[in-house]
Amino acid sequence: MTISLPMCSVDFMDTSLSPEEEVISNRITELKQQLGDDLLILGHHYQRDSIVMHADFLGDSFMLSQKAADSSAKFIVFCGVHFMAESADILTDDEQVVILPNLRAGCSMADMANLADVTRCWNEILENTDLDDPINREDPDLPAPKNENYLIPVTYMNSSAALKSFVGEHGGIVCTSSNAEGILNWAFERAGKNGKVLFFPDQHLGRNTGLAMGIPIEQMTTWTPGEKKNKQDWAHINDSKLILWHGFCSVHKRFTVEQIDEFRNENPDGIVVVHPECPRETVDASDTNGSTQFIRNFVQQQPSGSSIAIGTEINMVARLAKEHPDKKIECLDDKICPCSTMYMIHPAYLMDVLERITEGEIPNQIKVTKDVQNGSLLALERMLSIKK
Repeated sequence: MTISLPMCSVDFMDTSLSPEEEVISNRITELKQQLGDDLLILGHHYQRDSIVMHADFLGDSFMLSQKAADSSAKFIVFCGVHFMAESADILTDDEQVVILPNLRAGCSMADMANLADVTRCWNEILENTDLDDPINREDPDLPAPKNENYLIPVTYMNSSAALKSFVGEHGGIVCTSSNAEGILNWAFERAGKNGKVLFFPDQHLGRNTGLAMGIPIEQMTTWTPGEKKNKQDWAHINDSKLILWHGFCSVHKRFTVEQIDEFRNENPDGIVVVHPECPRETVDASDTNGSTQFIRNFVQQQPSGSSIAIGTEINMVARLAKEHPDKKIECLDDKICPCSTMYMIHPAYLMDVLERITEGEIPNQIKVTKDVQNGSLLALERMLSIKK
């Protein structure tokens, strides 16, 4: 099955269905009714409306995984991308089956950090600094003892299960865009006075969070895999507190200071809110920044008549505009594409997997091996133990 992606405009957000799309939508509704309580459909905020309309829950990646874990449904169809379905499989029971409607739906940011490259980076840093691996400690969950310094790995939720497992096994932790500051505080306590945190895969979330915590930019460095390090590079790494992987979100990277200036020229009283995956300059120029849920709450709290420009994925922005017709809501970049991998979850794919489930198949199952599950759970449980 081949699905074409839209051109880069907001016109595709027209929610009216063609006759063919209406047939698909009606069939999905029938199949949902057939499967009843055995089925749970999860939809990420960045999905198109023709998927969201069939979702039992709409949210960010970790909230949806928690909904999966709380559910007794046998079949959990995750309308998101691969790493999200992996997280759901990690948190659910063995009897539950997690399904991704289109196995090609990955995440370009998550793909920028793989286990081989991260392991190589980890070993190089330990070999060229005085840092120790937390795995050598009796209890890596406790703050670092005096005069001991460690390298603590922190991975963003937008990463593979293999990296979450690596982090768990090496005394590290997972973060989301809403709890990154609290997670980094936890990590620095366990790193020790002169310890360091290795943060991956999104450099922008790590940098923006570090700056908000008061870490000077001079104490941050970016690690690009494959780049040979000279003495000066290692000197900078030794002087840094936060080592940032080179990864980024291709959607959020598009938002710029120039777009913010243009919006404010046209809307002198306008408000700008962006996601912390945006570059530092964009975040600095905005009025505020935060996770997808933060942005939703922020928009809701603004008074009627407000003009709001949002720097995040267009499906979510367009949905917010429909939900708040009393406010003027627009995307900072009017030419932005939807997240191309999220857009791979087409209603035809959702209908197809539901058809196959009713026929006794288990299509497109996402299954994380037990050893990877165990390491990932360590990292996720550490995250859940932190209030903020």
